[in-house]
Amino acid sequence: MEILLHICCGVCLIYPFKVLKEKGFKIKGFFYNPNIHPFSEYKKRKETLEELNKELNLEIFYPEYRPQDFFREINFSEAKEKRCPLCWRLRFKNTAEFAKKNNFKYFSTTLLVSPYQNQERLKEIGNSIAKDLGIEFYYDDFRGGFKEAYTFAKNKDLYCQRYCGCIYSEIERWKR
Repeated sequence: MEILLHICCGVCLIYPFKVLKEKGFKIKGFFYNPNIHPFSEYKKRKETLEELNKELNLEIFYPEYRPQDFFREINFSEAKEKRCPLCWRLRFKNTAEFAKKNNFKYFSTTLLVSPYQNQERLKEIGNSIAKDLGIEFYYDDFRGGFKEAYTFAKNKDLYCQRYCGCIYSEIERWKR
């Protein structure tokens, strides 16, 4: 069973990759994250993923970095409760479209490992896009492996970011 896994960052890939591999999936990655800002942060996350991938040996697709996609999508919806679902939808839709075009049966996301994301909303958006495009969204609550992945990343000296990626979440982080 082939699955296209949207990857938000290397650290979040660790546990879902392990679980999906154990379940017999043939995994390919999709690093589409126009929300990540600034470009230096995007590069750092991409380089961390590439470093981790030396060990995982996963085929990963890297669409062009286009932050304008993110800003157009969330235009005038900067509040977190509006912005995040719009961002997820944008990234899931691009992942699902690529998956469908390339004959994957399933698509999913590493965002499902994060205890900071709204799991029900992620699942709802994934299922909605899947229904619209005629492809299956694979949902698994990977949150139980978040600490394990973080510890693994720290032991490997991998970069662990401190905000989801967009400029608004970075500002919110600094305000706290």
